[in-house]
Amino acid sequence: MPSWLADMGRRAARDSAPELARYAFPDTAGKRASAVLVLFGAGDDGPDLLFLQRSDTLRDHPGQVCFPGGSVRSDDRDAAHTALRELSEETGLDPASVHVVAPLPPLYLAWSGFAVTPVLGWWDGVGELAGDGDEIVSVHRVPVRDLGEPACRLQLRFPTGYLGPGFLVGGLFVWGFTGSIVAWLLRLGGWERASDAGRVEELAEAKLRYGGELPRPPAGGSDAAARLGR
Repeated sequence: MPSWLADMGRRAARDSAPELARYAFPDTAGKRASAVLVLFGAGDDGPDLLFLQRSDTLRDHPGQVCFPGGSVRSDDRDAAHTALRELSEETGLDPASVHVVAPLPPLYLAWSGFAVTPVLGWWDGVGELAGDGDEIVSVHRVPVRDLGEPACRLQLRFPTGYLGPGFLVGGLFVWGFTGSIVAWLLRLGGWERASDAGRVEELAEAKLRYGGELPRPPAGGSDAAARLGR
């Protein structure tokens, strides 16, 4: 495991995380417990993050891009066990290949009633990945350097007026809870770069425009605009 990720885990545990203020909750006791695995890997273009594309047929969060994860079961030992079990079920990746860095403080999704514990992890990037064909339709590894590209980032205005981060990268539209965690980790890792703060899109319009998987960029494209799939 790289030293920078161990350091990130230590800093994340004590960071005030303004990016996640919307998901803070004073007491998650009695809420529906779940966990997600925020999995960094050794990619060809530097460290990357693992994302899943959910099926459009699901009742909860249809078509959204997410981290591996799901509800805690009675026989799960802890949040890390839940996250690793879900990773295996959703992608086929062997949990033994993952080094768990640290569980992070739980966050609350008020609209679904879930208390979600993000679990930070690392793997060497070796192994075949595929969606389960039911809940998960595709699996994606996105270089962190691409997520940090200002041209790939936007702000989304929710119906309540809240502004949250969004990313158009690697053929995906990343937003909501997942996008907020990404924005937080980019800052902690020193990957965040100045973005166009004036680029704001209404969430409803953005979901219509980018809602599913975006077109893949042309082969050999190197600039950020090409990676947007435009």
